[in-house]
Amino acid sequence: MTTMDVRGSNGGLGPGRALRPRAKVLPEHARSHNRSLVLQTLYRAGRLSRADIARETGLTRVTVSDLVAELLSEGLVIELGQRESARPGKPAVLLDINRSAHQIVGVDLSDHDRFRGAVMDLDGELLHSAEVPLQDGDGRAATGEEALAKVVELVRHLVDSATAPILGIGVGSPGVVDLTGTILTAPNLGWTGVPLQHDLHLLTGLPVVVANDANAAVLAEHSYGGATGDMMLIRVGHGIGAGLIIAGALVYGSHFAAGEIGQVMVGTDLGLDATYSRDQVLEHWLSVPQLQRGIREAEGAGADTTPLLREAGSRLGIALAPIVGALNLSELVLSGPTDLLDGPLSEATIHTLRSRTMAENHADLTVRMTTQGQDIVLRGAAVLVLSGQLGVS
Repeated sequence: MTTMDVRGSNGGLGPGRALRPRAKVLPEHARSHNRSLVLQTLYRAGRLSRADIARETGLTRVTVSDLVAELLSEGLVIELGQRESARPGKPAVLLDINRSAHQIVGVDLSDHDRFRGAVMDLDGELLHSAEVPLQDGDGRAATGEEALAKVVELVRHLVDSATAPILGIGVGSPGVVDLTGTILTAPNLGWTGVPLQHDLHLLTGLPVVVANDANAAVLAEHSYGGATGDMMLIRVGHGIGAGLIIAGALVYGSHFAAGEIGQVMVGTDLGLDATYSRDQVLEHWLSVPQLQRGIREAEGAGADTTPLLREAGSRLGIALAPIVGALNLSELVLSGPTDLLDGPLSEATIHTLRSRTMAENHADLTVRMTTQGQDIVLRGAAVLVLSGQLGVS
């Protein structure tokens, strides 16, 4: 197999870049774009002939044949045999992405008590899973260099567990992450200015993409969850973050902090003139550790936990109402522990959103749980690699 060109790790996910190429571009960019267009068409549809691809993409048959020959030589595309046909003439040869040629390593650093990872196929299906605990026997959570050492331990294990060449490593991390894969800040892990993408590339020699965990999660929902149109995914874990896809592109923000809603003040309990206070931010009500602590206290006192969950949902609705109003979103997706988020909490969120936005503009607004379960960040890490290396999602 010819070794593929390893492009810039985040080259497929720059600001404003459509996640799925759909049309031809200018000649100076054409070959790279059209290559991704062919791969994207095969990745989504599969079992297509060269003529099918030409019709789907609008490319000429000569261009498609040339690109397919290149992709066949690299082992990225395979021929499946001839299509059964009742029409006269030579039957067309069917093509597909070579889905068994490579595997992807995904890592999820967003859980409050462990780091999780998996080896996946090109369709985001988990082949091998592993995890390392963040807490020691005394309940002390690893931070700083100690937490980084646990990431390295997990990545080494996963790379050794792969049974096919690794296309790349994708990592979803809490905090603010720039386009070089540097974690600018992740307070819960005690990280500031950690060049994780660079460090893991030096460690493994493989292409690496590190992104915010909520951004990875929204990519998984977009690619594997059947989400359509503009959407926002709220990731509830050790902290709270959100991923936004608008007009088919991932939103980063001017300082890569789009979606960092966990530190937004959602309480006016101290009065309208109150300044920023950690006791009045969304994470104070909604993070998993805070919810679990409140539930334990309520159950210990023999109290109903429903008011606690409804309060958290209401605070989330307060934070989201201006965003829904400004962007006219029609779909909000919650990702996190189903037992905490689904039910009274999400119901209170919907109620608050409807009471704080113009009904005629948001009559079809839905709030639902993700279809990807607890593996959403891992599967999003696979999309990071697929988009960065092959230009598909």
